[in-house]
Amino acid sequence: MTMKAPETIKPKNYKDADAAVKAVQEIYAQQVAYLRDSFIGLSEGKTFKNPVRGFYPYARITTKYARRSDSRLSYGFAPRPGAYSTTLTRPDIFDHYYRTQFAQIIKNHDVPIEIGLSDTPIPVHFALGTDFHLEKDLDVEKLESIPTIFDVPDLDIMDDEIANSRVVPAPDKDMPMALFTAPRVDLSLQRLTHYSGTQAEDFQNFVIFTNYQFYIDEFIKIGEALAAKGEDYKGFVQPDPLKRIPQMPAYHLTRPEGDGITMINIGVGPSNAKTITDHVAVLRPHAWLMLGHCAGLRSSQSLGDYVLAHGYLREDHILDHDVPCDIPIPALAEIQIALQDAVAEVTGEQGYDLKKVMRTGTVATTDDRNWELGAAIYQNRRLSQSRAIAMDMESGTIAANGFRFRVPYGTLLCVSDKPLHGQLKLPGMADTFYRERVDQHLQIGLRTMELLRALGPAKLHSRKLRSFNEVAFQ
Repeated sequence: MTMKAPETIKPKNYKDADAAVKAVQEIYAQQVAYLRDSFIGLSEGKTFKNPVRGFYPYARITTKYARRSDSRLSYGFAPRPGAYSTTLTRPDIFDHYYRTQFAQIIKNHDVPIEIGLSDTPIPVHFALGTDFHLEKDLDVEKLESIPTIFDVPDLDIMDDEIANSRVVPAPDKDMPMALFTAPRVDLSLQRLTHYSGTQAEDFQNFVIFTNYQFYIDEFIKIGEALAAKGEDYKGFVQPDPLKRIPQMPAYHLTRPEGDGITMINIGVGPSNAKTITDHVAVLRPHAWLMLGHCAGLRSSQSLGDYVLAHGYLREDHILDHDVPCDIPIPALAEIQIALQDAVAEVTGEQGYDLKKVMRTGTVATTDDRNWELGAAIYQNRRLSQSRAIAMDMESGTIAANGFRFRVPYGTLLCVSDKPLHGQLKLPGMADTFYRERVDQHLQIGLRTMELLRALGPAKLHSRKLRSFNEVAFQ
């Protein structure tokens, strides 16, 4: 069978961000439609003599000057003269993001955005979307024929080398314009649906991670009530209760342009923390926070006290290769101030009295849930040398991945036990503590996100997260 291939698309230049996004939409829709129609043909028994290929759209700029209209901005400009490009995907999800990035680049450099058809193929799995299951409509023979007819995911072009600052283009090659290529983004969009039980388009720009279902239960109550009012928030999305429980369920309190709040129960441990943030990062959120419980390490702390992390002793080891432990993970002023202001507002404690309920300091993150059983002579020395005031299993990982992916991050924990001082987390005590503290802690997290949203993306995205040789996209 010969399917009619899409017409040849010539690159065009655009000085208008809306027109550039429209061109991306048209190219992507054309290429995906061709792949989907061909796949339907395969499922109906049609045969193919030649491979069926569709390609991602690309965006490209060529700059003569390294400049920006406002030196306070952390993105939207090329750091030096030259050519920059990136492949693009899912304009139905990223239309607002692309429009914002294009507009800022045009403003800063006064150059057009070139939009065209790349030479990077779209894997058929990604063209079919997250709800389509290849195995459902095909027999074994047809399934085995897919790699001979269509392009399939190629892990060689789905790495994080750009984000890890390891890409050094050849002199005749374009420099990267975005942290993630289109195939890498598509892979994460698929994984988000798998892990969270919700669609990538449901995710909001302000994300809260937690390690306890108690927080999610309370978020559902608050989220449904706020969505029902229909004032600041327009809807509440959660996993289908009739389907299997996803590994890391996500819940979304939605606003226009995705400026609502997403909350995800990531479970316990740094592996889950890295896994989900690896994929949420491609959505380019404006901030993510860790709200969870921790062990208080100081005798002066009380159960229920808050810990605002301003540094991390990273003994989780999960990101040692990508962000070595000798790389500092800085506290971000915008996040820290918003968290402190939210604690003061919700608890009613102000100024010096805020120290009664919150302590700022180093959080130690470990990959050992039974860290308390370690030899005290070594463990206490490390914790003392680092001045750590709390121990958990996720915060350092989430902060380090936020640093790696240029996503503003923060941590506010609640002391649930003090094992070094004889107060262990036991079932009855823990249940009582959770019921009493979760509501206030969550209210602080939600208020923090409202304060951050009021700042706006330009002020929120910190220059601390950008290197001297950065991509142009946020």
